[in-house]
Amino acid sequence: MKLQQVLSRVRKAVDDYEMIQENDKVAIGISGGKDSLTLLYALSSLKRFYPKPFEIHAVTVDLGFSNLNLDGIKAFCESLGAEYTIVHTDISKIIFEERKESNPCSLCAKMRKGALNNAVKQVGCNKVAYAHHKDDVVETMLMSLIFEGRLHTFCPATHLDRTGLTVIRPLIYMNEADVIGFVNKHQIPVVKSPCPADGHTKREYIKDLLKQLNYENPGVKEKMFTAIKNGNMEGWPMQ
Repeated sequence: MKLQQVLSRVRKAVDDYEMIQENDKVAIGISGGKDSLTLLYALSSLKRFYPKPFEIHAVTVDLGFSNLNLDGIKAFCESLGAEYTIVHTDISKIIFEERKESNPCSLCAKMRKGALNNAVKQVGCNKVAYAHHKDDVVETMLMSLIFEGRLHTFCPATHLDRTGLTVIRPLIYMNEADVIGFVNKHQIPVVKSPCPADGHTKREYIKDLLKQLNYENPGVKEKMFTAIKNGNMEGWPMQ
């Protein structure tokens, strides 16, 4: 996928849900994976011509795994002219050594978001961008339906009253396959997750289920996404 195509979808999402206002300072949560680095590339390009001027600041929460190398991401941020902050934590030690969590993902997510939000405020940002794409939107809805018995997924933009920050998700119109193609085409320096739970979660089960459903019923993922957009779900204003 070409950069122009990515920018077209990102800008449409930003415009449709009014994600960026004039003089916003947007932090981008960088895990090192394909999605967050694609978002960083896209927003660093969008800011050059978007009619509402805004700034970006990349932030990585280092969970404390000893085998995580962020040198490639540092160089990538420098090449884009983006400020980059690394927040060092002991989250991995707390979860895997001290607490020995059998289901670590929920607690890790809470601790990681807390560390990220604190860092975002410290560097003076008023918004934080997460790299959730269309597949993530649908997968989260299926997880909620199957495991919680309710219809729910995250919103394109959410204001967090407790922190005063606004979370935005500019990749929601992009398919995961589009992200993979973009990363491969532009040789973006993706960093593999060092987490031992990576690839062994409920989300992976749902991801495989969605792939099977879409294989047996071509277009079903798009229909699910359309139902979310037009279903008057909380946080999803009718387009």
